[in-house]
Amino acid sequence: MTLMQKFLGAAATLALTAGVASADPALIYDLGGKFDKSFNEAAFNGAERFAKDTGGAYKDIEMQSEAQREQALRRFAEAGYNPVVTTGFSFSTPIANIAADYPDTKFVTVDGFVDPAAHPNVLSVLFSEHEGSYLVGMMAGMASKTGTVSFVGGMDIPLIRKFACGYAQGVKAVNPDATVISNMTGTTPSAWNDPVKGSELTLAQISQGSDVVYAAAGGTGLGVLQTAADKGILSIGVDSNQNYLHSGSVLTSMLKRVDVAVYDAMSAGADMETGVKVLGLAQEGVGYALDEHNASLVSEDMKAAVDAAREKIIAGELMVHDYMSDDTCPALTF
Repeated sequence: MTLMQKFLGAAATLALTAGVASADPALIYDLGGKFDKSFNEAAFNGAERFAKDTGGAYKDIEMQSEAQREQALRRFAEAGYNPVVTTGFSFSTPIANIAADYPDTKFVTVDGFVDPAAHPNVLSVLFSEHEGSYLVGMMAGMASKTGTVSFVGGMDIPLIRKFACGYAQGVKAVNPDATVISNMTGTTPSAWNDPVKGSELTLAQISQGSDVVYAAAGGTGLGVLQTAADKGILSIGVDSNQNYLHSGSVLTSMLKRVDVAVYDAMSAGADMETGVKVLGLAQEGVGYALDEHNASLVSEDMKAAVDAAREKIIAGELMVHDYMSDDTCPALTF
């Protein structure tokens, strides 16, 4: 049986259960898999919390190819699921293509953007990743002994450059003489799920002196964190709290509350407000992780400096440049 046949079979099952599932929310994961221990898994955790807290049910599906995006959206909408929540910027265009065909269905794109004027039944949830990345960049700069730190991104897109740019600004804020090395895994969606390439990039960065590496690369990042632990340098996780993956080796994780975005959307149901929502430090949409797995790595001075910077960013006293505002970065050259 081909993958498409399997998918069509699953879609048919959805259609058959439409009467039962009406008003239940649905979740479509981006490429990289539900259990990537990062972005998609954060979405899953939010859905699970919704089910636990409300006693409600939801349907989810993992994408295996780009071609499935629009089909999955249509099948869920036709089956009566509402809202239909998606993860990843790549759902923006497919949602824009089909939203008008299902005016009574609410759609959510987490990390994507759909024009709210043209598509009033869509919610775009965006994050201020540059703010959270600035904080973990400060921590990297303070923890580094070599004065060289690095970044491994997944797919080379403006959003991931936004992570890298915020990180570099944070590093330079505490050590203006620091060197920041940046590499992207690739230019296609497969870059989100290539831990071997992530490992190779990390080894190359270590050879250039990096002793702290920040990964914003989905499943690819698992190879980065593993290699950092194997080679005795520090790493920084992303999206979900990844400190536990290599206790005592992961300096911190840049938290991106995808789980909260999914939980809130599912909890609101068909009454969910649409438009554009941006979650930054002030909204606790991004931050850094501190727990028993990294407590010994984060000094009081480090925590005090980062928390002070956090308050200044929230108050508007410290502005972190957003790469996506003008495709430039004052602290890093791509």
